Amino acid sequence: MFQRFLRPANIPNDCRANCRHLYLDMAWFGVLSGSAVNFLNIYAARLGASGTQIGLLSATGAAVSLLIAIPAGRWLEKRPINKAVFWTSVLYRFGFLTWIILPWLLDNQGQVWALIAINFLMGIPLTALSVGFSALFAEAIPPDLRAHVTGVRNILLSITYMLTSLISGWLLDRFPFPLGYQIVFAIGFAGAAMSSFHLYFVKPLSTPELPAAPTPLRPAPATPSATKSRGWRTALRLDIWHTPFGRIMLLFLAFHLAQQLALPVFPLYVVNKMRLNDVEIGIGNAIFYLAVLIGSTQLTRLVRRLSHHKVTGLGVAGLSLYPILMSVSTSAWQYYGLSAVGGLVWALVSGAYLNYILENTPANDRPAYLAWYNVVANACILAGSLAGPLIADQTGLSAALILFGVLRLLAGLTILKWG
Repeated sequence: MFQRFLRPANIPNDCRANCRHLYLDMAWFGVLSGSAVNFLNIYAARLGASGTQIGLLSATGAAVSLLIAIPAGRWLEKRPINKAVFWTSVLYRFGFLTWIILPWLLDNQGQVWALIAINFLMGIPLTALSVGFSALFAEAIPPDLRAHVTGVRNILLSITYMLTSLISGWLLDRFPFPLGYQIVFAIGFAGAAMSSFHLYFVKPLSTPELPAAPTPLRPAPATPSATKSRGWRTALRLDIWHTPFGRIMLLFLAFHLAQQLALPVFPLYVVNKMRLNDVEIGIGNAIFYLAVLIGSTQLTRLVRRLSHHKVTGLGVAGLSLYPILMSVSTSAWQYYGLSAVGGLVWALVSGAYLNYILENTPANDRPAYLAWYNVVANACILAGSLAGPLIADQTGLSAALILFGVLRLLAGLTILKWG
């Protein structure tokens, strides 16, 4: 079954190289995600980081993106998209190398603040990379193959993430603190370097794609004063909010905010309430991505039957189960169970939502549209990363997780109704 899924017969010859390198890019990204990225918040918690500091690890990069996403989109429009994606990935992923040396230089609190500062700087190239990769993916893969390619990428991500997460948990249990984390961060940097290597070989297809969404009408000739007053609006591309894509961005604002509010609370609950060790956390993460792997094999079939829109909405609503189940979990076995449920649902969301967005962006103006989506997503990361721990401080961890789960359910239903 997996061989037929990984190698369908309908992939055009000019697209096969792109598919192969996109698959390997994601496989190595799974190594990065299952090691350095996966255990960063846990490392910060073990250093004694507060909930606010853990939130800042994500919020700083989001703040950078809010400031430069629109300029980054305009910068990408003037350059070959594949080269821009490669070089921004190199600059961004160089930051992971610096994580390795921090324990040799700083005390615990110094490391926490240094990680926050490094993530802030990494957010500069990451902003252009996030916008550029989505545009490159759309130009490198035909629309009818995107669900399949995304599904295969998610399968490979799941496999490498599971293996790396288990190995990382074993290393952290075997080696003393913080040496174990330095080894894990080194593994992550190696995965990041190889992921960028394969991104270098992904090229846009020569055949242009028809616009997927209407673009604003060209305005009538304006007077000099009117032109001057509209200059800043043109630079910011505020016209995008007057297209159907503006409604979609509002829907994803609700989704990403509900999603991000819970993320900084998860490691606090797992470490401080459930008191799981690194091995148990690694096993839970491996189970999560095993479930993602299984769910991803059915993604193409579900999308053909329901559409990217409906799969996204149902998946977002289903994401409510993870925080709600966690709020009543006290043991490792319960953590494993909710990880399985969360992984199955995340397979739907992660495989469908980006393709749903790409379906609603015009091919001839995609970087500008994706830049605005990136602004919305990162505004939610910033707000959620800061507000999530504050809400948890006021309500308690369990009550906050239930609240965030309900918000995810409402966001999914909203996408289904108005998306």
